[in-house]
Amino acid sequence: MATGALLGLITPVAGAEEAGAGLDRFYDQRIAWAPCDPPVPPGVPADFWKEQWSGMDCGTVLVPMDYRDPGGRMLEITATRIKARNPAKRQGALLTNPGGPGVSGAFFPKGFAKLSAVVESFDIIGFNPRGTRFSKDELRCEVPDQAPERPTRPTDAQLAVIAEQARQREQMCQRAGGELRKHVSTANTARDMDVIRAAMGERKINYFGMSYGTYLGAVYGSLFPGKLNRSVLDSSMHPDWSYYEASKTQAMSITASVHEWMAWAAQRHGTYGLGRTADEVRATVEELRDQLERTPVPWDGGPPEVTSVDGDVLDQWILGMHGSSRPSWDVLGKLLIQFQEALKNGELSPDAAAALKIMTQAAEPATAIGVYEAVTCERDWPTDLNHYYRQMKIFREKYPYGEGAMSAAPTPCTFRSFTPPERPVDIQRRGNPPGLVLQAEFDPATKYEGGPAMAKKLRNHLITVVDDGSHGVYISNACVTARVDEYLIHGTLPPKESTCAGAPRPDVPADGQPARSGKSAGSPAGQLEALATRPKLPRG
Repeated sequence: MATGALLGLITPVAGAEEAGAGLDRFYDQRIAWAPCDPPVPPGVPADFWKEQWSGMDCGTVLVPMDYRDPGGRMLEITATRIKARNPAKRQGALLTNPGGPGVSGAFFPKGFAKLSAVVESFDIIGFNPRGTRFSKDELRCEVPDQAPERPTRPTDAQLAVIAEQARQREQMCQRAGGELRKHVSTANTARDMDVIRAAMGERKINYFGMSYGTYLGAVYGSLFPGKLNRSVLDSSMHPDWSYYEASKTQAMSITASVHEWMAWAAQRHGTYGLGRTADEVRATVEELRDQLERTPVPWDGGPPEVTSVDGDVLDQWILGMHGSSRPSWDVLGKLLIQFQEALKNGELSPDAAAALKIMTQAAEPATAIGVYEAVTCERDWPTDLNHYYRQMKIFREKYPYGEGAMSAAPTPCTFRSFTPPERPVDIQRRGNPPGLVLQAEFDPATKYEGGPAMAKKLRNHLITVVDDGSHGVYISNACVTARVDEYLIHGTLPPKESTCAGAPRPDVPADGQPARSGKSAGSPAGQLEALATRPKLPRG
C-alpha cells in the first residue's frame, strides 16, 4: 500500500466540522427507515437475496459527489439499521465498517447483531461506501478478457508483464470510472458518514471499524472530532504507512508466521515427518513447492481459473491461509503430507480436495469493482518500475508466502491517470474521547506495528492479542470481546496497554511428550469445518 511519508494536512474543505455553505440541504435530510426490500440483481436467486437483507431497516441519504461543489452531481448512499433490542437502555448509534476498501458494509449489522451484546444498547448501523457494489452509483472498471497472473515468485521475464497488466488495468478503470473515480476517497467517505449521522438525528456517533475501516474511522475522528464518541478500531492499518508499504507488510507478516509454524512442526517431526529443525522443515516445504511447480496436481473442484495445485496455490492458500492461524497448524502439517502423497499418486486424496474446497469458499471476497483501485490511489505510489522490480526480486526470496512478490508489485496506482483533489488527512485526535485499538501479534493483513502506531497517534488504549495470527479479534477472542463490550456498553476502558492470550495452538504433543488429549484432531477437511464454526465477524 505507497512508499513515502504522508502527503501532509488536508486541504480545507467545507463541512470539515460544520455543515458549511452549500451543505445545509444534505445535513438537513432525515432518513426514512423502512424494512429492506431492494430489487433483486440479475442472476442472483431471489430467496437468497431477500434473506441477506431480512431483519434490517434501510434508508438512503444524498451526498455531493464533490464536497467542494455541493451544487453539482449527487450520489445516493444506502444505510442499514438493526435497532437496539432494549430501547430503555439505548445509548445511541454504532456506525460500522468491515474494511476493504471497496467492501459493502450494508450487511455487516446483521452479522454483528447476531454475535455482539452491544446490540442491546445501540442501533447497529451499516452503509455502502460510495461507489461500492449494490450502490446506485457503482464505480466500475472494465473487466479484462483474461484474469492477470499473480505468481508469488515471478521470474525476471514476468516482471515487465505484471507491470504492463497493471498499466492496462488503470486504463480500464479510468475509462469506466470517469469523473466519479477521483472523488471516491477515504476523506469523502468519512464526510458521507457525517451526513448519515446528521440524517439519523444523532448529535454524535459511536464507531466500530475493522481493517481498512480502522483508517476510515481515524479519518472521521480527525475531520469531525466533536461528532465521535466511543470508537473501536479492530486490526488497525498503520496511520503513517502508504498503501504500498502496507501491502508489502502483508507478505512479511505471513512469512513470519510460517516460520513460527516451521519451528513448531520441527518439534513434532514424529507426527508430520517434515524435518527435525525449522531449516529442515523449510527445505521440505520448498522441495514440495518445486515439485508442484514442475508437476502440478490436477484439481477438479477448484475455482474456474484454478485447475491444478501448483507452487503458487501452495504459497497462497495452504501456507498463506494457515501459516498465520495457530489453530489450523495441524491442518497445515497434514495437508503437506497429503500433497507429498498426491505427487506420488498423481491426484489429490478426497480429503485434501475437500479441504481445498473449504479454503476457497472461506477466501476473502473480491473488493467491489473499481473502488479499491480508486481509494488506494489517493496516496502517491512509486513511479519508477525498476524500484518495483528490485522489491519483487527481494520478496520472492525472503517473503514468498501469501501473495509473495505480488505484495511488492506495481498496481494501477503506479500509473495513476488522475490527480487526487486533496491530500490525505492528517490523522490525530482533536478533542474527542480516547478510544480502543485491537491488534493481533501476527496479524497477516495489517501488520502488528499498525496497532501501537494508531493507538499512539490517537492517544487511544491498546489491546494486544499475543501469539495470534487473526485479522479481526473482536467476537473471536473472548478476552477481547469482554473488554470491548465493557467499554462500548459502560464506557470503561481497559488499561492504556493490555494483553489477551491468542487462540491456542493445536493440542499436538511435541516429540517425546505425552498426549494431552485422547481424541484425534480428525482429517484436515473436518478440522477446517470445525474451525469455520467459531464465532467471528465477517471481514473486509
